[in-house]
Amino acid sequence: MKLLISRTLPPAVMEKARATFDVTLRDKDAPMTEAEVTEALDSYDMILPTLGDQFTSSAISAAKPRAKLLANFGVGFNHIDVHAARAKGIAVTNTPGAVTDATADIALTLMLMTARRAGEGERLVRAGNWSGWHPTQMLGLHLTGKTVGIIGMGRIGQAIAQRCHHGFGCKIVFANRSMKDVAGATQLDSLAQVAEVADVLVAATPGGAETRHLIGADVFSAMQPHAIFINISRGDVVDEAALIAALQDGQIGGAGLDVYEQEPTVPKALTNMENVVLLPHLGTNTLEVRTSMGMMALDNLAAFVAGKDLPNPV
Repeated sequence: MKLLISRTLPPAVMEKARATFDVTLRDKDAPMTEAEVTEALDSYDMILPTLGDQFTSSAISAAKPRAKLLANFGVGFNHIDVHAARAKGIAVTNTPGAVTDATADIALTLMLMTARRAGEGERLVRAGNWSGWHPTQMLGLHLTGKTVGIIGMGRIGQAIAQRCHHGFGCKIVFANRSMKDVAGATQLDSLAQVAEVADVLVAATPGGAETRHLIGADVFSAMQPHAIFINISRGDVVDEAALIAALQDGQIGGAGLDVYEQEPTVPKALTNMENVVLLPHLGTNTLEVRTSMGMMALDNLAAFVAGKDLPNPV
């Protein structure tokens, strides 16, 4: 069966894929366009897509698909219109679990960098403008013992909660679409209630149409002036214009972002602010994790070829 891999994956994954399937690898690092998606659906039995590939409703509907499986490389699949795919008889899988710890680690990285003004300090040193230590220089927010609010208490949210609770003695509160019992954490009735009490508010909810602009002006206005906002979920979960306004107006103390609404475009308003930490979507960027994600995608492909139940259907 013919397999298209949309972008180069770690060496061990590519080696196994080529040993197992009839592989075609795109020679581009940019995401697949809608036209490429339609053509690929018509030309291959299976596709291994990833973040940004435009598997939109229109791209899928325009195809007379030969493809029967999209084995997505990544836990997030908001770049794939799953309903449109199902309507065309195309199954979709993802790679949950493999990304949990690495993404939670990046959340902690952003929390510490933003709270302790690490990005600002690093720029100060690199620019040659540091005049030496003094008692009131660049005073930040002490993370230990603070209240961390988490929006979305899935695998990643729980991993963040565990790190904050056990590592820093933080009080954990959270908002979630369904009721959930999480040790050491308290579920509150609304997102606004979480925002009101949190010293650090972390977005860890899935992306997609249901959560687009879930976090907007109402949430930021509920936050405390010293509180910081962290996003490791998807960029469009946040109303970026509302976030910028909240930062400019001093409604919140800072932000740490790994994802953006119009990624890879980052507004100048954000890059110009010293109290904002900006990372280039590093959530799962380790060789071990990306290899595990690739192997999980290949397991989904192998199960499909063998006529077995898909390990990770969405």
